[in-house]
Amino acid sequence: MKEIFNRNRRLQTVLMIMVFAFASIALTGAGSRNFEITRNLDIFSTLFRELVVNYVDDINVSEVMRKGIDEMLESLDPYTVFISEAEIEDVRFMTTGQYGGIGARVNERNNRMMVREAYQDFPAYKAGLQPGDIILEVNGQSLEGRSEDEVRTLLQGQPGTTINVLIERDGVRSNKSLEREVIRIPNIPHYSMIDETTAYVKLTGFTRRAGGEVRDALLELKEENDVQHIILDLRGNGGGLLHEAVNIANLFLDKGKLIVHTKGRLEDRTSTHSTLNDPLDKEIPLVVLTDRASASASEIVAGAIQDYDRGVVIGNRSFGKGLVQNVVPLSYNTQLKVTIAEYFIPSGRGIQSINYAERRSDGSVAQIPDSLKVAFETHGGRRVYDGGGINPDIVVERPERGAVISALQRQFMIFDYANMYFRQHESIEEPKSFFITDEIYADFVAFLAANEFSYETDSERLLNRLKAAAEREKYYEAVASDIARLTEVVKQEKTRDLVTFRAEIEQMLREEIVSRYYYRKGRVVVSLDDDPDVERALQLFLDHQAYDGILAGSN
Repeated sequence: MKEIFNRNRRLQTVLMIMVFAFASIALTGAGSRNFEITRNLDIFSTLFRELVVNYVDDINVSEVMRKGIDEMLESLDPYTVFISEAEIEDVRFMTTGQYGGIGARVNERNNRMMVREAYQDFPAYKAGLQPGDIILEVNGQSLEGRSEDEVRTLLQGQPGTTINVLIERDGVRSNKSLEREVIRIPNIPHYSMIDETTAYVKLTGFTRRAGGEVRDALLELKEENDVQHIILDLRGNGGGLLHEAVNIANLFLDKGKLIVHTKGRLEDRTSTHSTLNDPLDKEIPLVVLTDRASASASEIVAGAIQDYDRGVVIGNRSFGKGLVQNVVPLSYNTQLKVTIAEYFIPSGRGIQSINYAERRSDGSVAQIPDSLKVAFETHGGRRVYDGGGINPDIVVERPERGAVISALQRQFMIFDYANMYFRQHESIEEPKSFFITDEIYADFVAFLAANEFSYETDSERLLNRLKAAAEREKYYEAVASDIARLTEVVKQEKTRDLVTFRAEIEQMLREEIVSRYYYRKGRVVVSLDDDPDVERALQLFLDHQAYDGILAGSN
């Protein structure tokens, strides 16, 4: 009886909160819209009450409500989400670049929680946690069956508090006690001169101070070197704060230049954002690198540079996220991140690649077709298009990787070998001087054999399908010898994959091993030695006529 009473009290509390929230929403409406809001909220509250009171099993009120909220928001766009109190640290990290925790990236692997990376000089690193370690318990709570988000919530917390974790490494278990700290991940993992005259800055985020960090990096490089060219690398950068995108564009564009304007359904969601300061440099040849993972604020920067013909964009088309979100506080320390507007870059074009307001009959969405894309012009008259991210001025084609490459990554073979190498070698040379020797590669091949590495190629899958179809249609006897011959040819070629794709595999091994000793900075340094986008940028800087021709629209 007491349990039923408590459950009803919880229900009444939830419903009271809903009523107050509903009343607030209703007051903002008018006319028929006000009536529709009130009517539907009344239906929902009645349904929810009757469901919890009458359902045959006890219902977890919070869990059902969260599912209902998530399902409701899923019908809109993937960026409008409910943020529970436990997820507040994630929001803080997205905006400030810092959070309270142990400084480790954790991913699920084979239904267990594995340390993917321990950030240098933070608690996990100081306690000796290494990539590949399995976290079994946090403060005595088993992680079995928990999601990555749940585990991150357990690891995060108030700086200065102590956390105990039980880890397993190579079958051996040990306990670690860590004191949480303020974890701040810099927006720039690496910047340097990559030749005598070219400054390179890798930007991975747009949290607070991103603009200041880029400015400081370029000033330092210019003070110590003869900087004649700049590469700003936005590949893999999913974006962040809009005003930091404006600040970074401002480093290369005059004061008072429009960078982005937003348009929303409500009047106060329509705004313009222009540069506020004198530029750091508006003359030095500039290349911005983008790829399919460059999104949001990255696209604002790349798009502004392109629209004002200030620099050349090289790489691959960006993601195409042109929607603006605001975080709205709700009751009980929860929040709503809601899409409030779409943004448009200086030429007037939007870059959103998917229209979530128009869905197919099955509820799915699609990319905006080329036939509906509209042409715009840059400041100098070059033609550019909306509706699909930022198209680079120079597209760098990348060859498709073989099945062996994907299998090595999917099965963590390179990751695991780097862990083993790290435990067997106390140190290695500086990143630029470390290479995969014949001896190391042979050891890696032996490691694969010892771990029974295997994979199926597309060719093998097609041959198996052909065999099955031939048997089903009674043609197999006629083509059996041909299928057998092709199968043997594919098998022989597959045995040479580790030779055919050795260059790509060596580069992946090199980056992974170096990251164990020199962390994120080391990985970036090594990746630049075999980077077709960077190589194309350096070639362009040597050809002043080609660079100027692209910006003038003559190339």
